[in-house]
Amino acid sequence: MTRLTTNFVEKLIAVSGELQVIVPECEKGIGNVILLPEAPTLIDGVKVKSVSVWPDDRGYFLEILRTGQGLPAQFDLTHTQVSAALTYPAAIKAFHYHQHQTDCWMAVAGMLQVALVDLRYGSRTFGVRNTMYVGALRPWQILIPPGVAHGYKVISLDPSILVYATDQYYNPADEGRIPHNHPSIAYDWELQHK
Repeated sequence: MTRLTTNFVEKLIAVSGELQVIVPECEKGIGNVILLPEAPTLIDGVKVKSVSVWPDDRGYFLEILRTGQGLPAQFDLTHTQVSAALTYPAAIKAFHYHQHQTDCWMAVAGMLQVALVDLRYGSRTFGVRNTMYVGALRPWQILIPPGVAHGYKVISLDPSILVYATDQYYNPADEGRIPHNHPSIAYDWELQHK
């Protein structure tokens, strides 16, 4: 359940054109766990695509993305940036959002608990949280639009490697940050199945 308990202006953290980003009031939890790429409870504008893995006795092959195809098909290749982040087990990297940039994530090693929160005031899914378990055991691409806060926790015993493409070069002025334990978002990073 999501609600605004204080004055709209007090909650507003960013404005860019028609995009108004505010922190919703959420009940403690992890929101909707997304088990299928076409889940009806996905945050509006978030897209998920399962990717094939080709294993053999030497290891495996995995296509991360093809320019002009798949989820990042609309990216302007003159400004696309591809980056990678290695993160150690149990580390949490959350939350941040962009006012203009779209991300396309793919965990290529380890396993991540990915958390998304819709901060777009007026969005059909404002305040909705999604949780996805992705990585070596579930190779998914995740397209994250502007105004959707995103972060993750490494849940594998080994480090995780997240490869991500963005439709713009990194611009620190476009990025906003919210603490992983923000009381209004109330995302529960603790083990769920104790």
